[in-house]
Amino acid sequence: MYKFEVYKDKAGEFRFRFKASNGETMFASEGYKAKASALHAIESIKAHVGGAAIDDQTTATA
Repeated sequence: MYKFEVYKDKAGEFRFRFKASNGETMFASEGYKAKASALHAIESIKAHVGGAAIDDQTTATA
């Protein structure tokens, strides 16, 4: 099952990581001073990810 994990880093900031069903971390966040801010970021990702475009910057433009 995919999941978001919220944790505190060594500096005391709240971060989250998104884990795949095999336990691998797919991405991690920046640090947030408030836990509510980290949770808000997760909710924002969940709400908007379906409409996200792919910006492939590895292709040459003419």
